[in-house]
Amino acid sequence: MRFAFKTAPQHTTWDAMLEVWRAADDIEIFESGWTFDHFYPITNDHTGPCLEGWITLAALAQATRRVRLGTLVTGIHYRHPAVLANMAASLDIVSGGRLELGIGAGWNVEESGAYGIELGTPRQRSDRFEEACEVLVGLLSQETTTFKGSYFELTDARCSPKPVQRPHPPICVGGSGEKRTLRTAARFAQHWNFVGGTPEQFSHCREVLHQHCADVGRDPAEILLSSHVPFTGDPAQTAAVAAGLGEVGLELAIVTLRPPHTAAVLEPIATRLAELA
Repeated sequence: MRFAFKTAPQHTTWDAMLEVWRAADDIEIFESGWTFDHFYPITNDHTGPCLEGWITLAALAQATRRVRLGTLVTGIHYRHPAVLANMAASLDIVSGGRLELGIGAGWNVEESGAYGIELGTPRQRSDRFEEACEVLVGLLSQETTTFKGSYFELTDARCSPKPVQRPHPPICVGGSGEKRTLRTAARFAQHWNFVGGTPEQFSHCREVLHQHCADVGRDPAEILLSSHVPFTGDPAQTAAVAAGLGEVGLELAIVTLRPPHTAAVLEPIATRLAELA
């Protein structure tokens, strides 16, 4: 099993996040670090501070040298996929080819409504997400992209310079919707992220994903399987949760650190996780 960490940039400070990422960059067992893409905290208190995910990710790329980095996940309705493609290409270059492109259909009604950003029905979100994946792959991997869908239209569109990673940074699709999200992951993803839950729930979603892969002629082994694993203060408990998921096929455990963030928790967590590697 492989391991990563996540610092949701909510109810925290930039200095605290920076300390965690710099420390984690020196702990080899953590192969990647993740933020999220929200504008309001997604805790019980939605009124607290929340740093913007992509800006902080770019800064963290310059503050680290080794760990891969991404958002879990970018709500596709927040940014036109052509804008997001250019952001991703630039950040992949800035980071020296370390970007993981985490994307999802979007779900947060509160912040979408507050900002007047159309979220849409579940079907509309899924339709828009599939179109956005096509746009992203085209712009990041082709010289020009022409696309006409219900939500997006591009004509001989360019994204230059291209990312370091070719044909494009790994796409991580987050979510567990069985009919649409997992089908989209089967079509486009190199990495699927399970938001979190029991081993039985993870195993069920994995089997649904594999069936979608069979339907579209995709080898499921091409898709990395990850899950959020919460750190609640006890490194042994965190390792036990990861181990349970590992028994049913989890490949990458992403340990979610609660704010306020502190680097002091990393070494005890790493010591326990090393027993599972």
